Amino acid sequence: MSEFRIPGLHLKDHHFSLPLDYQNPKGQQIQVFAREVVAVEKAKQDLPWLLYLQGGPGFSGITPRGMNGWLKSALKEFRVLILDQRGTGLSQPFDFSIVDQFSGDQEIADYLSHFRADNIVRDAEQIRASLKVDQWTLLGQSYGGFCIYTYLSFFPDSVREAMLTGGIPPVKQDIKDIYRATHRRVLARNNEFFRRYPNDRKIAKAVVENLRDQTVKLPNGAVLTPERFQQVGLDLGLGGGMAGVHYLLETAFPDKRFKQPSYRFLQQVESWTSHYETNPFYAILHESIYCEGEASNWAAGTVKKEFSQFDALGNDPFHFTGEVIYPFMFDQYPQLKKLKGAAQILASKNDWSDLYDVDVLKKVKAPCAAVVYEHDIFVEREFSLEAASMVPSMRCWTTSEYEHNGLGVDPERIFDRLLGMNRGLI
Repeated sequence: MSEFRIPGLHLKDHHFSLPLDYQNPKGQQIQVFAREVVAVEKAKQDLPWLLYLQGGPGFSGITPRGMNGWLKSALKEFRVLILDQRGTGLSQPFDFSIVDQFSGDQEIADYLSHFRADNIVRDAEQIRASLKVDQWTLLGQSYGGFCIYTYLSFFPDSVREAMLTGGIPPVKQDIKDIYRATHRRVLARNNEFFRRYPNDRKIAKAVVENLRDQTVKLPNGAVLTPERFQQVGLDLGLGGGMAGVHYLLETAFPDKRFKQPSYRFLQQVESWTSHYETNPFYAILHESIYCEGEASNWAAGTVKKEFSQFDALGNDPFHFTGEVIYPFMFDQYPQLKKLKGAAQILASKNDWSDLYDVDVLKKVKAPCAAVVYEHDIFVEREFSLEAASMVPSMRCWTTSEYEHNGLGVDPERIFDRLLGMNRGLI
C-alpha cells in the first residue's frame, strides 16, 4: 500500500485479491485496485465513505490531480474510494498484449464472462468489508449507475445513499427495444446537428465517397472505412460534442489541394475511435450489460438494419452512428480482430446471470437521487424513468441543460444537487 499527497489531497492505494468467479471463491484470484482520496486536513478524521463507480464498461476510475471536479464537493464530507473496476486500470487489466496467454477463443470468452456488473459489485462488497465500512454512499456515472442498481439489488443494506448521473439502467427491457430507442435518439441528434451546421452534410458525404473510392489509412496503419468514420458520432451525445464534430469536419478537406482527407483529420478520427481498442471491454462486453438469461445475438447490428438511414454507403443523406457495438468492428479494427471469435461466443451466450432483482429494488430504503438527461443518446430517458419508479426512495431530476457527460461538464452543481436531494434540502 502506497500513500502520497498532491496539493489538497491525501491519496492511498489499495490492492485486493478477489475471486475471478464468485461461484468458485477458492479458485483463480484477480487483483483489484482502488484509490482512497481524502482532503489533507481531514486525513486522520473518521469520515463517511463514498464509492465512485466509473462509466463504461471497461474504463478505469478517475485519476485525481487536484481539488477540483466533483471531488471538490465530495471531499467536504466524504472519504472517497475510486474503484478501478475489475479488468481495468490497475485492476489486473485485460489488454491486447496478454491475449496470447489464453489458449483460444473459448478460454477468452469464459474469462471475460466474469467482468460484468454482478461481479463488480461483489468486488465492491468484499472491499467494503475489508475496509470495515458499515455502509457507504455510492456515486455512479453512466454504467456506474447500472452498477448501483445491481448493488441495490444484491446488497441493499450496504448502501447508505446513492447518486446516479445519466445511469439509470433499462431494467428488464428487451435488448432490441433498447437499441431501437437509442438509434431513434441518434437520428434525432443527427437532424439537430445538420440543421445547425448544414454545410457539414456535404463534407461528410465527400469523406464517405473518398473512403469508398480509395483506400485511406489512419496514422496507425488501419484502414478508415465509412463505418468507422460514422462512429465519431458518439461525440454528438456529449456536452460540446456537436461543435467538436463540426470542427473535425472542417479539417477534412481544408482546400482544393486535398484529394483525400488531411492527416490532421485522420489523426483525430483515429484518436476519437481508439477507445474501442484501448478499452477492449467496451467493445466485447457492451451488449452483455443488457443481458439477463438471453443472448444478445448482436442486437445492435440487427436493429441497425431496421434503420436504413445508418447505411454508410447506401443512404443519402449521411448519418453518424452513436454508442453501439456492431459486428463489423471485429473485422475492421486491427486489435479487435484478435477477439472476434470470443466476441461471437459471448454474443451467443444465453445463460447470463441476472443483474437486477425488481422485488428487492421495490423495498430499497436508502435515499437515492438521479439526474436523467432529457435528450440522452446513450441511455434512453423513458426506460430510465420507468426503472426509477421501481425504487420507492428514488428522486429524479430530469433536465435538458446537459448531455450524458453532465458530471464532467458541471460537476459541483450536479453533485451538490443530488446530495441535497438525498438529504431533503432540495
